[in-house]
Amino acid sequence: MPKFFLASQSPRRAALLEQIGVPFAQLLPCIDETRAASESPVNYVRRMALEKAMAGVALIEPISDGDLFAVLGADTVVVKANRVLGKPADKNDYCSMLTELSDAEHEVLTAATVVLASADDKPNGVLSITRECSVLSNTKVKFKPLSTGEVEAYWQTGEPLDKAGGYAIQGVGALFVESVVGSYSGVVGLPLFEIGQLFERLGISTKLHQCTDT
Repeated sequence: MPKFFLASQSPRRAALLEQIGVPFAQLLPCIDETRAASESPVNYVRRMALEKAMAGVALIEPISDGDLFAVLGADTVVVKANRVLGKPADKNDYCSMLTELSDAEHEVLTAATVVLASADDKPNGVLSITRECSVLSNTKVKFKPLSTGEVEAYWQTGEPLDKAGGYAIQGVGALFVESVVGSYSGVVGLPLFEIGQLFERLGISTKLHQCTDT
């Protein structure tokens, strides 16, 4: 089994990998996350996942020939009326987002890409990419009608600051969610069903496989 890395410092994605029993180390890649003017939300989130994974590969220093690595990159965006709602820039931006999401349905897209790399015959210490595999989840989330007081109170919790769309479904923001159609874990940051299918194809063991082996 290759050595596994998560190309993200997200505690939510780390917790989801721990939930399914995948041993991993975390990397912190730095990439430009600017969305191209004509780029669709699906193409954007797929590109971000791949670029994060590739940037993670670039941070790995192999010890010896024969080392195998798997790097997971992921990205999540909130989409309303084909517009990507990122992390709120400030309180006004947050209030605008929550007002738009109130009493309406939106999409949460999460893309995940696993890049396999090998240290065999590496030129100048650079890993050779042997395979790339990706999955995408699209989840419909419906918010209840939000009052001005609720929007203000939620801002005061500090939770929306670094969250796409200005809310966290795994936190206090769950109080706003009327329904979820699709992958709950995908909204949190990793669609575990799709990830599990991908890992199975790549020979990456989860807790389920470990229990079966014993």
